[in-house]
Amino acid sequence: MSNKLIDKLNIGEKKGPRKAMVLAAGLGRRLRPITTNVPKPLVKLAGRTLLDYTLDHLVAAGVECAVVNIHYLADKIKHHLMSRSDIEIIISSEEDNLLETGGGVKKALEHFGDEAFYVSNADVFWLNGPIMALERMKEQWNDAKMDTLLLLHSTVEAYGYNGNGDFDVDPIGKLARRLEKEITPYLFTGVQIIHPRIFIDTPDGKFSLNFIYDRAIDVDRLYGIAHDGEWFHIGTPSGLAEAESYMSQRYSGRRHR
Repeated sequence: MSNKLIDKLNIGEKKGPRKAMVLAAGLGRRLRPITTNVPKPLVKLAGRTLLDYTLDHLVAAGVECAVVNIHYLADKIKHHLMSRSDIEIIISSEEDNLLETGGGVKKALEHFGDEAFYVSNADVFWLNGPIMALERMKEQWNDAKMDTLLLLHSTVEAYGYNGNGDFDVDPIGKLARRLEKEITPYLFTGVQIIHPRIFIDTPDGKFSLNFIYDRAIDVDRLYGIAHDGEWFHIGTPSGLAEAESYMSQRYSGRRHR
């Protein structure tokens, strides 16, 4: 793990998820030509792959096992993951049939039993605030009232992002969808805690996790917590370049903003 880039934290008393799902099966089309021969999770930022940053965060949070789904340039991801000895890796192959985010998680549910688990996109990049983001999520998680807890970030303060946000948040953290043509204060970072029960009676095959979120909203069980560090949208070559610029300035001692 990179000590410079992953903030240290003493783990609290509350038991958090010990397993995680890492979504690494995407095609990375918007990041081409960079991803023509390199899967997006293996794109490097400041000398380290996006996938390794995600796994570093999970290991620092006490996660012992990560299920990683693969599709595009799958052999390269499998080969790369062989270098990780600090976390158990289980491969969930979607090489024959890409299942989208919801279908991909549902396919891997057998590995999680009936306990909540982290889910993170493999191609996201964030820096922790004063307290590690996954630790804050663990402390916020309430199994009695939540089926899903999303890590959110300020729409206007995200690097490389020019969208309208995703969710409104009420005073106790419950989420509501952004209405059409409106701008909401928070975007979804691609990091979350999910309980397996929310997948009961979901479709077979391909479907998006958005189906899960809408279902949880309908029964007031979708919650969010705002990230208090930096978050970067690595969706395009320009977004990657902006993140590289930030990192080079941050770790050379120069101010970026």
